Amino acid sequence: MGLRPRTETRILDAAEDLFFTQGIVATPIDTITARAGVSPATLYRGYVSKDALVAAVLQRRQEAWIATWDDAVARSATDEQRLLAIFDALQAFRVQPRDSRWCAFLATSAEYAVAPPEVAAAIRSDTEGMRTRLEELAAPIAGAAAAQLAERLLLVVSGDLAMRLRVPDHATDTARDIAAALISR
Repeated sequence: MGLRPRTETRILDAAEDLFFTQGIVATPIDTITARAGVSPATLYRGYVSKDALVAAVLQRRQEAWIATWDDAVARSATDEQRLLAIFDALQAFRVQPRDSRWCAFLATSAEYAVAPPEVAAAIRSDTEGMRTRLEELAAPIAGAAAAQLAERLLLVVSGDLAMRLRVPDHATDTARDIAAALISR
């Protein structure tokens, strides 16, 4: 038997908040259940393990990120603007009501020396999703070099996200400028 949608939302909200402000390893299940107002049995009815819960939180986070990126791309008029829209999306995603300081996927990667399979799959899905989308958006500009440009942009995006941990009020302007320079080459 699964969870009711409201119960699932409460669990995912609590887990997301705690995992990405306190840390995944540092957050025990009983803290999540207390925050969500559910019993451990209820949580485990929906998620067979803490790792499954982490993967579900990441999947939901990726879906929210993709929707934000889709909106930024839709507002763009040119191929270059559509490719650079990832930086508009990063800024928009950052101001949404979340308590984490940086990328949930990078944070999760940093917590595990070897991520459990379901967590590794969620991280891989996010990385490959960004890589593929950047390559698709780069194709009209870079043609046969789209994959190479996408890989470079992915590195710039990852660096920008990591800087948010070092400098909490870090803006994406510098990363966007670097990306624009790469695109113009």
